[in-house]
Amino acid sequence: MTSHQQQAATATITTPTEREIRIERIFEAPRDRVFAVFTDPELIPEWWGLRDSTTIVDKMDVRAGGDWRFISRGSDGSETAFRGSYREISPPERVVQTFEWEGMPGYVALETATFEDLGERTKLVTTSLFYTTEERDGMLGSGMEYGVNETYARLDELLARLASD
Repeated sequence: MTSHQQQAATATITTPTEREIRIERIFEAPRDRVFAVFTDPELIPEWWGLRDSTTIVDKMDVRAGGDWRFISRGSDGSETAFRGSYREISPPERVVQTFEWEGMPGYVALETATFEDLGERTKLVTTSLFYTTEERDGMLGSGMEYGVNETYARLDELLARLASD
């Protein structure tokens, strides 16, 4: 493993303002491939969510104004769902969408994901804007850091598999 792969293994999570969470991560794949995996409903179940859960894409209409909804089913059969609407899709540079956990309806974050071309690598930066500092802090306290890093590790594995196909 090269030094930049070791550095890329964990997402950098910061709070640039009182209502934002910024997540930065480098992936060992070209930007077009990372963007394609992010926006392909067939591939979402292969990387989105924790390893001990199954992700079901209930809805994923990848266009401005389109809706998405993912159901996460735990190994014990329990289910929780996440949903939102796409505000902007600008391949392969940017996705803007709302994000809401159905377990806490009404708390909607606005997420902006940018995909920076680093040649054979891609820097993904996701900024989530919350209505209040309390909502942001609630998300930070939810275990999201563990979830983000496990999800991104699964994304690394999928990108490597796609590169070898």
